[in-house]
Amino acid sequence: MPVRHEIKSQLAKLLATEDLIVENKKVETAEFNVHTRVLTLPLWDRASNNVYDMLVGHEVGHALYTPDTEWFLERKISQQFVNIVEDVRIEKLIKRRYPGLSKTFFNAYNELSDNDFFDVQGKDLDEMNLADRINLYFKIGNFVDIDFSIEEMIYVNKVDSCETFEEVLDAAEELYNYCKEQMEQQETIAPTEGTGENEGSVEVNGEMNDSDEEATEEVDMDYQPKSADNGPVIEDFENMTGGNGAGEENIDEEPEVETVKSLDEALKNLVTSTGADSTYFELPEVYLDKLIVPNDFIYNRCQEEWKSTEEAYKNSHFYQENPHLIKTGDEIFENIDGEFFKFKKSAQKEVNYLVKEFEMKKSAGAYARATTARTGILDTAKLHTYKFNEDLFKKVSIIPDGKNHGLVFVLDWSGSMHQVMLDTLKQLYNLLWFCKKVQIPFDVYAFTNEFPYGDMTENGQRWEIYKKEKNKADFPDWFSLMHLFTSSTRSKELENQMKDIFRVVGAMDNQIHTNYNIPQEMRLSGTPLNEAIVCLHQILPKFKNQHNLQKVQCVILTDGEAQPMKINKEVHRPWEEDPYLGTVYTSRNTFLRDRKTGNTYSMDKEWYEQTDILIQNLKDNLPDMNIIGIRLLSSRDAGQFIRRYSGYGTDLNNKLMSDWKKNKSVAIKNSSYDSWFGLLSSALSSDDEFNVNDDATKMQIKRAFIKSLKNKKMNKKILGEFIELVA
Repeated sequence: MPVRHEIKSQLAKLLATEDLIVENKKVETAEFNVHTRVLTLPLWDRASNNVYDMLVGHEVGHALYTPDTEWFLERKISQQFVNIVEDVRIEKLIKRRYPGLSKTFFNAYNELSDNDFFDVQGKDLDEMNLADRINLYFKIGNFVDIDFSIEEMIYVNKVDSCETFEEVLDAAEELYNYCKEQMEQQETIAPTEGTGENEGSVEVNGEMNDSDEEATEEVDMDYQPKSADNGPVIEDFENMTGGNGAGEENIDEEPEVETVKSLDEALKNLVTSTGADSTYFELPEVYLDKLIVPNDFIYNRCQEEWKSTEEAYKNSHFYQENPHLIKTGDEIFENIDGEFFKFKKSAQKEVNYLVKEFEMKKSAGAYARATTARTGILDTAKLHTYKFNEDLFKKVSIIPDGKNHGLVFVLDWSGSMHQVMLDTLKQLYNLLWFCKKVQIPFDVYAFTNEFPYGDMTENGQRWEIYKKEKNKADFPDWFSLMHLFTSSTRSKELENQMKDIFRVVGAMDNQIHTNYNIPQEMRLSGTPLNEAIVCLHQILPKFKNQHNLQKVQCVILTDGEAQPMKINKEVHRPWEEDPYLGTVYTSRNTFLRDRKTGNTYSMDKEWYEQTDILIQNLKDNLPDMNIIGIRLLSSRDAGQFIRRYSGYGTDLNNKLMSDWKKNKSVAIKNSSYDSWFGLLSSALSSDDEFNVNDDATKMQIKRAFIKSLKNKKMNKKILGEFIELVA
């Protein structure tokens, strides 16, 4: 059974009782950075679950109990010996804290012993030095026989009794000095004279070296391992060789712990060596003031464009010869403005339906939350029942005040929306008029890659909208959020702004004839939906605090998948001295890491599923807010959309497909959205008024009536479910 690394990461966090940043990477050894609190674990894919859990528990023990001190500056002790004693202490403490780990450690070391990870099979353990035997005793002593003399038991007990790191250093120093003394005594007893071809040489570790040459190499005694970002790290479980410590002059003259090297090499064989390494990235903080195009700026820009359109009419050669045909001011927008006011009038019934449903749901919610409490005042009408009734106090019903609501809308401004943009805008306007009528604060943003708002650098580039750093999500250079509408504007001004956007969108519709231009920046673009979701991490809390709201809903209206995200990655190009910060797409070995929640999300998904991951991350950060999706679908796309969340041939799939065929709409409940509404895009533009010609036949009247009922049924079903979420 393959190891699920992210589950093991959660195990590490639970054991550490903190949101450690856990990275599973293709490295040989584990390490823990005490400053950044990042625990890096190798991909021990060849390890069993018992061994993996034991290794994770061991590393968490270091994270919890090994202090961040530079002991090697004051103590001249081999790091190997410190590691041996510290391993005994932290394993004792972690098992004391979590008694259930004792069985895990027992089973894991049993497995390591059976597979000879310490390379002791066929060897005489009595011939090993004391440090090796102590290491074996505390790790696999339950499975091999290890003998100690009375003198040696003093050191065994000292190692076993360590409770603090200072005691570890003392015990390690005594153990090191004892082993060195024993080694020197053996060298004194060993023969030092040779004959023949070996005369003038000494034997060191089984090899013959000339006595007048250096038999060893110099070792840096102040060496300490560093993490990738040069922060201090705690020595890991398998990397216990770590050099021979400060103050050592010759590696051949120092006592070594052979079992440490053996375990180190054996554990490296558990690490996967194939495939790409894991990449962890985070979402950046964005500069909202640089990427949000202000509400007033948009409409000033529209007026500038339309003023230039009027000037173009006046200056054209055709109209100079035919001045009676010149259109000025609102005459240019006569047709499209007429469409706007006609729609506004027809939408009132739907808006009133929303208001009625909202007030009913809100009243029902308040009634459900009503409570009955004792007043502390005696009810004289019950005094005569005192012998058999303990409840003699007056009661009062408490009905809590309704909650303050708020809505944030995010509109897809991509090129694929041009066929349904006007109909989508109409649905949005229904919701805005509803909010205005029940006095719910709202904001509407549209995401685009075409609006280069903000200051420019000297070379014509836009100022950064976020701080570019390695392993952070990347944003397109011209990404912006157009702040189309806000409840903060006055009613008359809001209506004029809605009329202006209706003009802009009307010019995009092929079925409406217009003869005016729209600002170049407001033309449709790509689909940076994922980037817009990242911005919601800052927009939604700001909106909630600004209006002092208790309940905030976010509604995302789109017709398709978002474009894939990129991440900033540092690469070293051979022709450059400094590293280059480029971008790459997320891949199957990429993980989104959230330091605020401590969650990690695997991007081992199809590219179109990134949005679900980002929505889930947004909800994890803002658990008190609902994220609602409205997906506009063509008939041919509906089946694929439904199957993504219900599978093939399942009961859920059959139910959702039945809903779709019956109502031309569907509500998905098992996506990252709180509710993911799918609507037939062509049905949005259907007129639900019961209109027939004067000379219509009975059959024509019947068909028109049935069509009207179907459209009303679809609208009321979806709008009813929407109200349940926002009420």
